[in-house]
Amino acid sequence: MNQAKQPRTLGVVAIVMIATGVLAAQAGDPSAIQKRLHSQFKVTVTTADRTDIVTAGDVVQLHQPGIIMFSSNAPVPPTNVYKGGKISQGFGTAMMMTNQQIQQRKFVQDEKCWVTGIKVQNDGVSIDLYSDPYDDVHFYGTVKIPYPDKKTVPPTDSFLQTVAEVLTVVPSEDQASPESRQAPVPVQAPVAAPAPPPMQAIAPPPPPTDAPPPTIALGQTKDQVTAGFGQPTRMAKLGVKEIYYYKDMKVTFTNGKVTNVE
Repeated sequence: MNQAKQPRTLGVVAIVMIATGVLAAQAGDPSAIQKRLHSQFKVTVTTADRTDIVTAGDVVQLHQPGIIMFSSNAPVPPTNVYKGGKISQGFGTAMMMTNQQIQQRKFVQDEKCWVTGIKVQNDGVSIDLYSDPYDDVHFYGTVKIPYPDKKTVPPTDSFLQTVAEVLTVVPSEDQASPESRQAPVPVQAPVAAPAPPPMQAIAPPPPPTDAPPPTIALGQTKDQVTAGFGQPTRMAKLGVKEIYYYKDMKVTFTNGKVTNVE
């Protein structure tokens, strides 16, 4: 009688083990989520006091309204939580928002900013954000995207779709040089008889060796800047503002004119 029950017991154990393996395979991997997010978002590095950008990463576009950020001199950033398709703030952040000494800004849908940090936690992912200056003030904050079930890490692909509901990378601008975008010069058809050689133009004298270096001033246009300094090594666009990055200089344009040089 005992021998008859033993195979049945082993069968039940096998079924439980298979079901447990299937559930484990369906669960996500925090390290895989971390790796995918870091490959998707190039992180921006700021100065220690958060007053400027040291290394520019990817510009991201916000897809949800209501994200609160504090000025960069605030002691801690506010935490925004994305859940149920909406952005909300926790109790601690709501209390700090009542502090009139903390300058804050509510960002609307389709505004742009930078990602300065990505942290995969036990119950979700936190993404640190940093804004372009508004009236010479940078703002920063955090968006927390919790897992649907706090006890289970979701599959990587489905969770990245949730992240994309909050923000995505702005596509890079075409980096092709102006020369590569010029139309090809048409080839002239051969003529029966050679034309008389044209008179050679007198070449202008070379510029003096002590010519002053190019300068830049507020109010100059992008064409004036590139005429003196050439094409930038990198460009970033945030709304009405556009930033040209040179080797030792950062130029900010607002509505096409220079408004800041660093």
